[in-house]
Amino acid sequence: MKKVIVACGSGVATSQTVASKVERILKERGVRANVEAVDIKSLDQHIRTSDVYVAITKASKDYDIPTLNGIAFLTGMGMEEEIQKLMDALK
Repeated sequence: MKKVIVACGSGVATSQTVASKVERILKERGVRANVEAVDIKSLDQHIRTSDVYVAITKASKDYDIPTLNGIAFLTGMGMEEEIQKLMDALK
C-alpha cells in the first residue's frame, strides 16, 4: 500500500489536520493509502518508506519522492493542483 507522509514542526497539530484532510480526499476518490503525520525532526527516518511527502514547512533539502505544498491543503488555495499531483504520484 502506498504511503503519504505529512510533516510539520511538532507532528501534532498542523500535520494531523492536513493528514486527516488528505486521508479524506483519498478515501473519497477511492485511493487506498496510509497517511501519517510526523514531526519534522523524524522526517528523514520516515521518508525512506514513503511515496509522497506533504510539506507544511519549507523543506531544508530535496527528497527523491514527490513533495507537495501542505499549506494548500490548509488554506484551500491551490489545493486542486496539489490534489492532482497527489493522485498522479499515487497511480
